[in-house]
Amino acid sequence: MSSDGLSGPVWRGKRRGVMIVLSSPSGAGKTTLAKRLLSQNPDLVLSVSATTRKPRPGEVDGVDYHFLSEDEFKAKIEAGDFYEWAKVFDHYYGTLQDTVEDALNDGRDLVFDIDWQGARSLAAAAPDDVVRVFILPPSMAMLRQRLDKRAQDSDEVITGRMARAREEISHWHEYDYVIINDDFARALEKLDLVLHSERFKRIRHPWVEGFVEALMKEELPPRRS
Repeated sequence: MSSDGLSGPVWRGKRRGVMIVLSSPSGAGKTTLAKRLLSQNPDLVLSVSATTRKPRPGEVDGVDYHFLSEDEFKAKIEAGDFYEWAKVFDHYYGTLQDTVEDALNDGRDLVFDIDWQGARSLAAAAPDDVVRVFILPPSMAMLRQRLDKRAQDSDEVITGRMARAREEISHWHEYDYVIINDDFARALEKLDLVLHSERFKRIRHPWVEGFVEALMKEELPPRRS
């Protein structure tokens, strides 16, 4: 069976890729789910965003981010090169349209780890290609507990993340799918089902139109008497 979940003769054409957009409040498990989904689907790739912030130790240009100067980023905004972009904490972040479109046309699927604003912009720019999935925590108490266990942020930062969480969760209804991450293995299974079912959608198989036309014109051989 092929990566698109379909098997068949050589006449089958190339499937168009899908953009799986994941959003959640910080600590709900979105990034971990994305990494596991990528690890068990070798044909799925993580969309690499562009940013104006400086690379952190160990980060590689073109792998972790496309690192641009602010002038370069603004020039791309003016040229309409982004599907979506935003300024967050004095730095710009955005999704480059050409790299995404090349992947989709080549039949590759991409996963996006972005917030609700970026998800909304992507869905508006490419409604037929985008599938939005919102990851919910089982409770706000569990969300706070997960942030505390990270031991990466101060109490002040965690309090701020919890305050933003309610705003982010309020946009859950804008998404195509909602997964409650109360059990990681079950949440991952549901996310994998979303990916594979979306690959089957008619709109992602433009070759079928030509196949059906040929099918309808096909002349049957005479029946044997």
